[in-house]
Amino acid sequence: MSTDVTAKSPAPAPPGGSGSAADGNLLRLVLDGLRRNMRQYGMLIALGLIVALFAVWTDGDLLLPRNVSNLVLQNSYILILAIGMMMVIIAGHIDLSVGSLTAFVGAFAAVLTVNHGVPWPVALILCLLMGAVAGSLQGFLIAYLGIPSFIVTLAGMLLFRGLTEILLQGQTIGPFPNGLQNLGNGFLPEVGPDTNYHNITLLLGIVLIAAVVWQEFRDRRRQQEFALEVPPTRLFLLKLTALVAAILVLTMLLASYKGAPIILIVLGALVVGYGYVMRNAVFGRHIYAIGGNLPAAKLSGVKDKKVSFYVFLNMGVLAALAGLVVAARLNAASPKAGDGFELEAIASSFIGGASMSGGVGTILGAIIGGLVLGVLNNGMNLLSVGTDWQQVIKGLALLAAVGFDVWNKRKSGS
Repeated sequence: MSTDVTAKSPAPAPPGGSGSAADGNLLRLVLDGLRRNMRQYGMLIALGLIVALFAVWTDGDLLLPRNVSNLVLQNSYILILAIGMMMVIIAGHIDLSVGSLTAFVGAFAAVLTVNHGVPWPVALILCLLMGAVAGSLQGFLIAYLGIPSFIVTLAGMLLFRGLTEILLQGQTIGPFPNGLQNLGNGFLPEVGPDTNYHNITLLLGIVLIAAVVWQEFRDRRRQQEFALEVPPTRLFLLKLTALVAAILVLTMLLASYKGAPIILIVLGALVVGYGYVMRNAVFGRHIYAIGGNLPAAKLSGVKDKKVSFYVFLNMGVLAALAGLVVAARLNAASPKAGDGFELEAIASSFIGGASMSGGVGTILGAIIGGLVLGVLNNGMNLLSVGTDWQQVIKGLALLAAVGFDVWNKRKSGS
């Protein structure tokens, strides 16, 4: 005689009765997502922790609206340089001349506007062209003559510093016209009714949040259409919530002071534009190709010399823009301007996820790396930490970031 034995499936848990299990699943999803995207999210989490720590240590002074606005203004030129430097490093090169080039362009702008009365819009265009010429000369030597970028840009660092001294004759020249000053110190105008907040900044924040949400859902849908792996829904929503919250907090802080600085709008346009180029454009893919595997890129038909040339031309233009911003910020051109800017830009790139061997990095990563250094500088100044210990701490931060990159690559290889 046979007996039918039917296995009974366990009854489903009531909707609200397994809260701890659901929380545990979400935590496991978050940790798994972080492990899979450690390079992408590691420094973003570090930035959040640094902001939280300094906010506590400074009794909230770090997150005062006035200080947040100053944080943007004080680090804008480093963030501009970091965007270009990230592209240079991804291509497998280095640029040591950007600090001296920013000083030279600032001096050139001062001579044009202050000494010769050239209208500031004309001077701005001429300065950007000067940066393009300087970058293209270095790019030609590196790409087409085969001289290592370290040597060419080291020579450029000395050359541009000397030309700055010659232009300024050892003196500080200023002040700049009001229009040029606004590039480094200006804010968006106030319009509309009195709401105790800056209306245009609030509107820009709402538009940015809508754009980020739309872009995130669009990217996720496209990945699913191509059968690519996407994060679990709950982890995706958690990331999206964090992004929206961060934008909302920044918007409210800026709107409660003087509004968004003009240079922040410029930075936003640069991040969006260069981010699109590096993610979607053929030129961006070629930069990753020559930095990741040059012989394979050549065999694939990538014109590596042309790409390297344009990378340094672009770096020259961004260095010129940074030079205009720092000169406008200080309202004067000084022979000592730009000292150490190249090191700050390189450190921002490596902290933001660039690899020593090239082929790895993102524009957003460069911005995150620059913000890490900016928050460290600002927080330590608020705590009255001496410049000697500030250098020590920033050096350790750079060493930790590069060490993390090496560890991560070894772990991936194993």
